[in-house]
Amino acid sequence: MIEIERKFLVTSDAFKKEAFTQNRIKQGYLSSVPDRTVRIRTKGDLSFMTIKGASNESGMSRFEWEKEISNEEATKLLELCEKGVIDKTRFEVKVGNHTFEIDEFYGANEGLIMAEIELKSESENFEKPNWLGEEVTNDKRYYNSYLSSNPYKTWK
Repeated sequence: MIEIERKFLVTSDAFKKEAFTQNRIKQGYLSSVPDRTVRIRTKGDLSFMTIKGASNESGMSRFEWEKEISNEEATKLLELCEKGVIDKTRFEVKVGNHTFEIDEFYGANEGLIMAEIELKSESENFEKPNWLGEEVTNDKRYYNSYLSSNPYKTWK
């Protein structure tokens, strides 16, 4: 139940040709407090509730619990969420032995494209594709919970 993940900005849309799947995602936060976020997400035809704990010092690891819920429940819970629902398309791209999840954001976060990779340990090596840019793992501005209330388009 510990998620180990690194985040990177993406420098081009070359990943789209390599994607083996893509899904539209809408997600909102019942709680966006950094110590414990509670997220409601619709992804394609599925819906989920996710609870995440605070990140460790490196920003790579944190507790994560996720449960599938009905689409009806998700629709009703999204209505209760804090202002600022995230709208994005998630592309999945296999690179070496890992899968990158690349999110292209819309609406108030349009212009932001970010890649995440889940690892088995914080020190695990992985192949870096040429479209992978600056690492932003420990930059809390790139957490979706932050983006929901502080959209990318408003950054100076």
